[in-house]
Amino acid sequence: MELVNRVSQHFLDSIAVKQAAVNTLSVPIATSAERMVAALMADGKILACGNGGSAADAQHFAAEMLGRFEKERPGLAAIAITTDSSALTAIANDYDYELVFSKQVRALGQPGDVLLAISTSGNSANVVEAIHAAHERQMTVIALTGRDGGKIAEILSGEDILLNVDTQRTARIQETHILVIHCLCDAIDYILLGGE
Repeated sequence: MELVNRVSQHFLDSIAVKQAAVNTLSVPIATSAERMVAALMADGKILACGNGGSAADAQHFAAEMLGRFEKERPGLAAIAITTDSSALTAIANDYDYELVFSKQVRALGQPGDVLLAISTSGNSANVVEAIHAAHERQMTVIALTGRDGGKIAEILSGEDILLNVDTQRTARIQETHILVIHCLCDAIDYILLGGE
């Protein structure tokens, strides 16, 4: 019974974090989707990055854009810059692991593109460097963070958007990040395709 209660508590904790996030994240998520659509409609693209679980989230987002979310539509230009093992290992080996995303952003990013920067702590050094590179390339940054937003919250510019999940536990942050990603996907499709 103790184990069942422990499992149940995970559900309750996750629900509580998501319930709190409704009030703080709904408006900035909608604004983020509008910015992403504006970039896509101007023949731009969305680059996504993060480490570990956040890398998986970046890939999940790009897959939903390139394929489809819940409605049929043409593919949308999104690239997870977490997936090219040759580029990642070459940059990490020849330069520094902190540069694995920023060098790709400088090479692939164009003015008007969007960087989806994901870090549960808000302090991932290579994501911070990617944001600096995005600013150099005149890209909008949409940052998915947790806790207090970390260094990422401090370096965002006026045009950027912070989607911060204000809780300490990494698992709860990641669970909410995937909900945010699904909200973004749905909002993008709604803007492009309309409601049912």
